[in-house]
Amino acid sequence: MLLRCLRAELGKCRRAPVWLAFVVLPVVPAILGTANYLGNIEVLDNAWYSLWSQHTLFSSLFFLPALLGVFCAWQWRLEQAGHNWNSFFTAPVPLADLCLAKLILAAGTSVLAQGCIGGLFVLSGKLVGLPGPLPPELPGWLFCGAVGSISVCAVQLFVSLAVRTFAPPVAFGLAGGILGLLCTAKGWGYLFPYALLCLGMRANNPTMELDLVPFLLSALFYTAAFTALSVWLAQKRDAAAE
Repeated sequence: MLLRCLRAELGKCRRAPVWLAFVVLPVVPAILGTANYLGNIEVLDNAWYSLWSQHTLFSSLFFLPALLGVFCAWQWRLEQAGHNWNSFFTAPVPLADLCLAKLILAAGTSVLAQGCIGGLFVLSGKLVGLPGPLPPELPGWLFCGAVGSISVCAVQLFVSLAVRTFAPPVAFGLAGGILGLLCTAKGWGYLFPYALLCLGMRANNPTMELDLVPFLLSALFYTAAFTALSVWLAQKRDAAAE
């Protein structure tokens, strides 16, 4: 049943390729980050690591949380428009599978975004002539960034289900990204889901040692908890009233 739900979600993406935003929009923070690096190259003297700090400063705080907010809001907006919710609610599949399919698709697009961020980082470094090999930590930065993104997706899917208009969940994602930086600065990063994205990517601090066990446990907790809340809320909705 889960595979059938996932195929249905993929079909919606093919008809409305909103996932292309995860390929195109990472170009913006890459350009901003590279320009900021070149404008402060006297201070940012750690080559690849300094460039990464500038790229992730923009992507993890502003673009990715908002982009994930847009995608998750779009996913639920399709069901909440017109009478689609009745069909969604009465489909002969468990609601848990329907919600999980949306989470898996959102997680896939966040992984795609991480891949694009990594590729643009390498391309930018080559274009500006950075010396030396690529940072060996790069795969770990991208992997942990993807893990943090999945927990953000789970939160955003719940918010988008609870709030039926499109704009507030997007604004919630943007505010969450900024608040995540504040929580990280206070040492509360492992306790806040949006901070996990920042921590995972080592935003603005690529040499930071990540405490992997609490990071993974926190990401797992938020992903599982908010997915369960989404299933619970969907079950509470009265299909006859839609």
